[in-house]
This record gives sequence, structure tokens and C-alpha cells, in this order.
Amino acid sequence: MRRIFKLSMAGFAAALASACSGPEQVTQTPVVPSSGVRFINAVTDTGGATGLDFRFVDKVENNAQAGILVRNSPVSGDTPTWIGSTKLEYKNAAAGARYFKIFLSDTNQTVASTVMNKGGVATTNTVLTNDTTLNLVAGKNYTVIMYGEARTGSANGLHLIAFEEAQGDPGVGKAAIRIINLTPTTINATANATTGGATLATFAGVTAYTVSAYNVIDTTTVTYNVTGAGITGTLSGVAMLGIPNTVDQPAVPGTRIAGSAVTGIVWPRTVAGATTVPQTAAFNAPLMSFIWDRRPPKGCSDVLC
Repeated sequence: MRRIFKLSMAGFAAALASACSGPEQVTQTPVVPSSGVRFINAVTDTGGATGLDFRFVDKVENNAQAGILVRNSPVSGDTPTWIGSTKLEYKNAAAGARYFKIFLSDTNQTVASTVMNKGGVATTNTVLTNDTTLNLVAGKNYTVIMYGEARTGSANGLHLIAFEEAQGDPGVGKAAIRIINLTPTTINATANATTGGATLATFAGVTAYTVSAYNVIDTTTVTYNVTGAGITGTLSGVAMLGIPNTVDQPAVPGTRIAGSAVTGIVWPRTVAGATTVPQTAAFNAPLMSFIWDRRPPKGCSDVLC
């Protein structure tokens, strides 16, 4: 009994010492330097049951962009109330040289294991020949676009563009706007103030599969008019307007919100008869929709201060 008592007291003392020292032991979780990445699907003839999956495959992260349909799902961009799709948002990814793959998105594992990107360093338009690495700098945002046609015998083939979103603050009372032309022909576009109709910016000769420079404008409601060889008549669209910040919500970017950068994407129609991309009326013609590239900085009204 005596020995048992001594052992019990020893165990009690050890437990007491552990309990006393516990609160003083703090485990620090390091902050991983990260970048923002978004994926845009402009492949007009091929997809799995739910489009394409973009995934970094060199480490485990919760940043997969799955089930991205051609045009990233939006089917209408020409209404002021349409403020963008969650499938066009940036997602955090660890910085560094990152290895990624783009798969067909499907519940059939044989289909889902099909890799779409098989080549090229993602810095400019290039025909793909091997898997791809993207160099991410901490604190920067990046856009990755896959476009073209994947079916055997297609004239265009698959291509990949990746670029840093480098637009800074456009200034007090200002917003920045630009065009991405994902159609196979050159387009021309003008951005006009909806009230008064004054021309705010002109995007002339934006060649196929290229990104225009930004134009800085006064904040206002903006209507685009787009013409080109593949567009019947004039394609129009009202850019995302944005929503001012409130006490508990940051501002939604838009052309009426200072500090925003907004892109109008001109999408091609899907290939007629291709069964794995939408063939509805909305996809059977070019279309314009809008995304935000830069969110205005948070102000004091965003927090209780």
C-alpha cells in the first residue's frame, strides 16, 4: 500500500506540473505566403460533365477550382444587377513555383483523370506540349485562361495564358476598365457613360485571345458596345456597377465604386454540335460578361472603428 501511495502521489505531482505549464505553452502556426489565382475556361468544344477542374498538384491545398463550365457559368452579362460569378473569384494558393493540371470534370474517374494542359510555361499564348508550372509571388493575384478547341482535328488547338493582375489603385473617384477578347477574331469596343452617352474609353483592334490595357475613368455606370467579324451587329453589355461598403460588409467592386478594376470578357460561341459544352441559345452566340480584378481598399466603415 505504501508503494502504491507513493506512485499515486508521483503521478499526481506530474499531472499538476503539466497542468500548470500548459497555458504558458503556445504553438505558433506560421503564416504561409500566398497568392490569389483564378481560372477562366474558354474551351469551346470540350468539357467533362461539369466542365474543367483546375488544381495545383504539387501540394495539398483547399484551392481547387472545380466544375468550371465554359464562360465560368454566367450566361448573361448585359444587366446592371449581374455582379459576377463566384467561379471567377481569386482563390488563395501558396506562393512559389507551382505545378498545376487541368482535368475534365466528371464523376467517371476515367474521364476525370484526363489532363487537358499538356504543355508550355504559362506566361504567354503557346501551344501546350508538357505539364505546366506557374510562378506565384506572395501578395499578387493571377489569372489563368485556357482557350481553344480540344477535339481531334480542330483548327485552333488548346492554348494557355497566365498573367499577373498588376492594376494599382486608379485614384480618388476613379475606376479602371479593360477588355479580354476570347473570340477568334479582332474586336473593337467602346465604353460609354450610360447617362449622357459620352465615350469614356475606346478599345480598338483588340486581337484574338489578348488582354487590353486598362483605361482609368471617373466612376459611373458604363455600357460597352462591341463589334467584330464574329459578332452579328453590335454586342452590348452594362458593366458590373458595384455596391458601396456598409458597417459590416466591404464594397463590391464595380464601375461606380472608386478603387475598382473591372474587366469585360467577350466570349466566343461554343462549337456547334459539341456535346460536352452547352448548346443552348445563350451559348450559340458571342456574349459579354464582367468580372472584378481589383477590390477597393477597406475603409473605416467596413469595421467598427
